[in-house]
Amino acid sequence: MGNDAGFGKGESAEKIKLSGEQLISFFSNISQQYSLEQITFICIGTDRSTGDALGPLTGSRLLEYGFPNVIGTLPDPCDACNLVTKLQDVQAENIVIAIDACLGQPSSVNSYFVSEGPLHPAQSVGRQLPSVGHFSIAAVVNIQGPKPYWTLQVTSLHLVMNMAEEIAHAAACAFGLNT
Repeated sequence: MGNDAGFGKGESAEKIKLSGEQLISFFSNISQQYSLEQITFICIGTDRSTGDALGPLTGSRLLEYGFPNVIGTLPDPCDACNLVTKLQDVQAENIVIAIDACLGQPSSVNSYFVSEGPLHPAQSVGRQLPSVGHFSIAAVVNIQGPKPYWTLQVTSLHLVMNMAEEIAHAAACAFGLNT
């Protein structure tokens, strides 16, 4: 990542493009500031679309690694229909790390845009949902095109599963849960 943090603050926070290997630095920065119990992961997506399953896959892996506060898993996704309700389950004092899949430029596929600031779920498919997170990770799972719903449906499951594991593994390493 280069420097210590390099993140902006708030709604206009700078987004930094990282590879999977660089995610550990992002999570290490957070783990130096907050304890495991202070963190809540909001993993946004659905198990009904290959590309959009990144959030629930990541959430399920985070639980397996031992993270105590995870919203959005394969058995209980946090998606466009229930996001607002699920956000009410977050303890007010907790720091939220939001994770979601996104579409982007061909050169960004299999990369992550991280920020010390919220992400804006469902933008690529034209939905208006609340911004989420004190920190955020947007994983570029496929290219942005004229039919985003279709693109998410035909996204490689292998790529999405690998990216979900990279995120969960990096978080586990940074917080000392990698067994």
